[in-house]
Formats: sequence, structure tokens, C-alpha cells
Amino acid sequence: MVEQGDRVGDIGFVRADGAPAKLGDFKGKPVVVYFYPKDDTPGCTSEAKDFSALAGDFAAIGVRVFGVSKDTAEKHAKFTKKHDLSVELIADVDGALCERFGVWIEKSLYGRQYMGIERATFLIDGDSRVAHVWHKAKVKGHAESVLAAARALVTT
Repeated sequence: MVEQGDRVGDIGFVRADGAPAKLGDFKGKPVVVYFYPKDDTPGCTSEAKDFSALAGDFAAIGVRVFGVSKDTAEKHAKFTKKHDLSVELIADVDGALCERFGVWIEKSLYGRQYMGIERATFLIDGDSRVAHVWHKAKVKGHAESVLAAARALVTT
């Protein structure tokens, strides 16, 4: 599990367009990685739209924003187009990123236990160190809170 102060290293992932990338590709610049359960569900759609609405603000301070779920790159592309999203989505189909960040957890719904992605966000500084973590993030106002933390990070 990744916590505040940890180095995340050069973790690989697949972009929504299917191209491989690594977090190390963004070394020297802060990155936001937010995990969400599933494309096109109400909460996840709201969160993606909120981060997209603030994408220009994040870009203005040099911070990249990535959303991560276990959906495929093709599903991410449809989700992005349908909702005109401007944040980049990562297809973590095999769950490697979810496992690495410790967000693949046991959940409960109506008494039924199942495994799923915890809604969590990680702000990573330019040295690949986790500057801030939001576990069990609530959607409303979350993107704004992350932006405020990112602004504080880049001005220190």
C-alpha cells in the first residue's frame, strides 16, 4: 500500500489510447492519480467531469491528472468521448496499479462482500514521492480539494 511520504517508483501503465507509459515519464512534475471503481457510473462520471472541469487549472500549475480503473482502454475511450472528458484515463485491466497503490479492497454492499476499487487519490510530487493521499474520497468537492493541495505543493 502506498502512503504519504512513500516513493512510487517507475510504475508502468497503459494509456487510454493503448500506448504504454510509466510514471517516471513525468518525473520532475507533480502528478495526480485518482482511482475510481467503474466508467459510466454516477459517482465516477461526476468525479471525472469535476477533474475535467479543473483540467486547465491543473495544467496551469504543471500538474498532470490521471484517472485509473480496471476498465479497458476501449471503454475509457467511449467514456471520454461520451462525457467530453479532458483528464487522461489509465486502463489497469490486470489490476497491477490498484494492487501497487493498495486500493483493491474488500467492499460490502447490502451485506454482500466483494472485491473492488476504493475511490482514492494520490498527489505525487516531482521526485515521485507521495505528497498527499485521500482514501475513501467523497466525490463532491474532491477535485477542488486536490487542486488546492496541488497548488500548495507547487508553491512550496
